[in-house]
Amino acid sequence: MSPKSTKLEFRTKLLLLFAFWWTFWAYKPWFFSDWVIENLLTIAFIVYFIITRKSFKLSNLSYTLLFIFMCLHTIGSHYTYAEVPYEKWTAALGFSINELFGFSRNHFDRLVHFLFGFLLAYPMRELFMRVAGAKGAWSYYLPVELIMSLSMLYEIIEWAVAEVVGGDLGMAYLGIQGDIWDAHKDMGLATLGAVLGMTIVALVNRHYQRDFGKEFSESLKVKDKVPLGEVKLRELKDLKNNQSKDSH
Repeated sequence: MSPKSTKLEFRTKLLLLFAFWWTFWAYKPWFFSDWVIENLLTIAFIVYFIITRKSFKLSNLSYTLLFIFMCLHTIGSHYTYAEVPYEKWTAALGFSINELFGFSRNHFDRLVHFLFGFLLAYPMRELFMRVAGAKGAWSYYLPVELIMSLSMLYEIIEWAVAEVVGGDLGMAYLGIQGDIWDAHKDMGLATLGAVLGMTIVALVNRHYQRDFGKEFSESLKVKDKVPLGEVKLRELKDLKNNQSKDSH
């Protein structure tokens, strides 16, 4: 009998690497109360993946994309998104990102919102395909729709937290930097990232998958020509009545 392998799984290596990364950035955050709020979802996210590690395993690609996003979020939570000193970092390299692109505000939050859509759309596509059985066009559309919904939900959570805690903490968590359209732009960038991500996945699949076009078109055809609503309700009532008669 061969000895049991002790080789760590790829996702376990990423988890350990993230634990080290998170611990490093947890040291003396700039705004501790905001850091705590920002990391509540991070901890819940990690706990969920640990609990479901046996029942549902994602691909290494999906875990890598999630890892990259979580690492960026960790940086944002350390400084608060509006105060990430990327200008100081790039100045050490001899240039200024804000001057290069004509930015008048800190855009780290916008970058992470865009990457939320771009990086997380693929893991969500894997979830829809493997759990809900999504195929063809729906396997590309539904991740974008979920990204849009989650972005909207996050903006509502931000608003609610800012209203409850108020003061400097509320503004630090909100991070609008004086832009009244901040929430709309954040949601728009997340959507753009998801659309771009799914477009890339679709192009790759189109190149390698022979029946890509057929599967795409088939997924848009009507599978059940019988309407739902009152028609389906009538069917259910008839079925229930027939079962009741049979039981007697």
